[in-house]
Amino acid sequence: MAAERNAAELELFLAGRADHLLRTAVLLAGSREAGEDLLQTAVERLLRRWHRFDGDPEGYLRRTLCNLATDRHRRAGRWRQKERLLRAGWRQAQDPAGQVDLRDALVRLLLRLPARQRAVLVLRYWEQLTDAETAAVLGCAEGTVRSAVSRGLTRMRELADEWNDTAAVSGREEERS
Repeated sequence: MAAERNAAELELFLAGRADHLLRTAVLLAGSREAGEDLLQTAVERLLRRWHRFDGDPEGYLRRTLCNLATDRHRRAGRWRQKERLLRAGWRQAQDPAGQVDLRDALVRLLLRLPARQRAVLVLRYWEQLTDAETAAVLGCAEGTVRSAVSRGLTRMRELADEWNDTAAVSGREEERS
């Protein structure tokens, strides 16, 4: 009997506050459909806990909506990164000469890094050693390896951006000739 009463209380609460919560969810998610999905997921989570829930359901739903929206945003960002990598991999598989060009470009960028960063990146990504194994090979701490990897990858991205910008400028100059 208490479970029925609790379900009735939840239904009354949702009947009164659903529109307001939906507006919040739509603003967090960016579209009505995504907001409806977000609110439905949050209500499902509340429903699972409803029989032992004794707090403010609106506050719980708001917090859950915010957490779910943040999680979705993070996942979408990671998916966009993976999608870019997958598309790049797909293009490379169709063009063997492009693979050689890409490898050559990566080696040229790698050679522009300081020796320590270059060594760490080669060991971590070419040799596929773990942080601990790389640290043992280089005789340094794992934290040093992680920071060198971070700095090295950041520098390679900067160099690649410069290289892409230079290639774009030269391509436009060749078109004008």
